[in-house]
Amino acid sequence: QVQLVQSGGGLVQAGGSLRLSCAASGRTFTIFTVGWFRQALGKEREFVGGISWTGGGTGSLDSMKGRFTISRHNAKNTVSLQMNSLKPEDTAVYYCAARTVYGGSSRSPESYNYWGQGTQVTVSS
Repeated sequence: QVQLVQSGGGLVQAGGSLRLSCAASGRTFTIFTVGWFRQALGKEREFVGGISWTGGGTGSLDSMKGRFTISRHNAKNTVSLQMNSLKPEDTAVYYCAARTVYGGSSRSPESYNYWGQGTQVTVSS
């Protein structure tokens, strides 16, 4: 059993920054990957980026490279998503997710078996 609790988010103007956090508890030693996803109104959930629980590797969509950074903070078992140079099209509900089994694509929501509650991010023009 793994629990994910998100914090952060809110409303910012275009060009601003936000940092989201995802705190993991429970059987965190079983986690392979923590991923970030977002879902805008009327759109499908899409992959933002991910980080390996052990190796520290990250990945992201091309449209977010250079703007979004995922970091792991070992002391508190948290993963953060730093978002810079935000654009109105970044407006969405952001989710962190964890998978405790390895298989499929790390970019697919179906590969993850634990989810945070979601946090609204709104970027105004």
